[in-house]
Order: sequence, then C-alpha cells, then structure tokens
Amino acid sequence: MKSRALALLAAFGATAIYGMNHTIAKVVMPHYIGPFGFIMLRVVGACILFWLVSFFIPKETIERKDFLRIAFTALFGMCINMLMFFKGLQLSTPINSGVIVTLTPIIILILSAFFLKEKLTRFKFLGIVLGFIGALLLILYGSSTKVINAPDISLGNTMLLINAVSFGAYLVMVKPLTKKYSTVTLMKWMFLLGVIYTFPFTITEFIEVSWKALPFEAIWRIGFVIVGTTFLTYMFNVFALKTLPATTIGAFTYLQPIITIFYAVITGNDILDGVKILACLLVFLGVYLVSKKGKIPHN
Repeated sequence: MKSRALALLAAFGATAIYGMNHTIAKVVMPHYIGPFGFIMLRVVGACILFWLVSFFIPKETIERKDFLRIAFTALFGMCINMLMFFKGLQLSTPINSGVIVTLTPIIILILSAFFLKEKLTRFKFLGIVLGFIGALLLILYGSSTKVINAPDISLGNTMLLINAVSFGAYLVMVKPLTKKYSTVTLMKWMFLLGVIYTFPFTITEFIEVSWKALPFEAIWRIGFVIVGTTFLTYMFNVFALKTLPATTIGAFTYLQPIITIFYAVITGNDILDGVKILACLLVFLGVYLVSKKGKIPHN
C-alpha cells in the first residue's frame, strides 16, 4: 500500500511539473534559445545527472535481448517525443499543448489494441473519436487564430499531437523494462541514446545561443526544464510504472490541462476562449470514456 501511495505521488509530481512546463519553457523560446537547442540542453543535462547518480547505486547489466527494445523506447521517449513537443510548443500556445497532451491515454489504448489485442468496446471507440475531434478542433482553429509568440498554431498543434502519440508509445514500450531494471539504469542508457539521436537536429540551434547574454529570467527556466521537466519527471514516471500500469500514469494527464490553464492564465501567457474550452471538454470526455470500461493488459 505504501509503495502504491509513493507511486501515485510520483506520478502526480511528474504531472504537476509537466503542467507548469508548458508555460515556463514557452517563455524562453525562441528569443533566448531555439526549441531544438533547448532539447540538447535537456537530453545532455539529464544524461549527465542520471550517469552521476548511477555511480552511487548497484551496477546492473542490460541483457542483450533488451538492447533493441531500449533503443526503440529511447527513440520515442527521448527523441521524437521531445523534438515534437518543444517545437510544437514554440509554434503554438501553452493551453493548446496542455489540452492535446491529454490524448495520451487514448493513444495508449489504440497502441494496446493494435499490439496487445485489447478489445475496443463501443464506449472506448466513441472516446477515441471524441478525443481526436477535440484535438482536430484545436488544429483547425489554430490556422485562423493569431496569438503573440505563437507563429503557426495549426502546425504547432499537429506536432504536439505527434508528441502525444510518441509519448504514449514510450509508456507502453518502457513498462516491461521497469520490471527488470532500476529507474536510473534505464534512464542513463536511454538518455545517452537520446543525445545521439537528437544531436543532428539540435546542434545548430545550440551553438547559436548567446550564453553570456542570458538573463536570470531565462536561466532559471532552463534549469527548471533540465532538472524538473526532464530529470525528475522521467525518474518519477519510471518509478511509478514499477507499481502502476501505463494506463494509470496516462490518466494523470487529466490534471495537466487544469494545471497548465491555471498557470498560463495567472501568469498572462495565454488566454482561455470558447473554442479551447469546447476542445478541452471533448478531449476530457473522450479520455473518460476510454478509461472507464475495463483495463488495458500489459505484457
């Protein structure tokens, strides 16, 4: 019971950090650092932190048969997911990104139905349809909306949707690995692969940063993303997955739009209008229907 409570607390902690990150990271891009340059900071910073921590825990050896799964899991979780999220966030708005990421439980269900032969009931199918209508509404609405510091909302929302798919795939793929290896062991190798995967896409924007000219406003936000949004959230999620199913972790994204909207509005970084509210309600209803009936099996 205690381990479950700690797992739930870890999942909530990761969700709260993610919720604030939509606004905290958005303010930095692209004036101080480009989204892909920011990703290099994330993966390199987290990689260094996880390798440092690994020196203080018992050493584990990865079985050869798990190498391929780890490689693909890192591709979705530490490369595609991150690149699409930060570029999408730079092009779109904090509230849009907070709503679209809520599709994660629906993505997990679709992937589980495809790979694990989970049966789709009428309620679940309706939930999938409603959830994606909500996401599509935001994408189409973005093409006719102009917001300061959101140069291409429609494209940004599309990239955020790809991010949600990638993160859902990551949660499904990493689940079996959490049963065999410690959180730090998995993360140190996955983020090392993440550095390799993302390097060709991120190095240009990284070297363009004027490091000496960065104000404290940018520095603390960058630090929050590296330590909080990357190191702590990935560690919290993998720790939680040792006790909780991937669908439960995915369901915590219910809270993300609430935290994101509250933080974005009170800090004056986004506005809440009727279309966003409607899209949010459609996504919420879709995720509720998907999660209400039955559980997704895990291998």
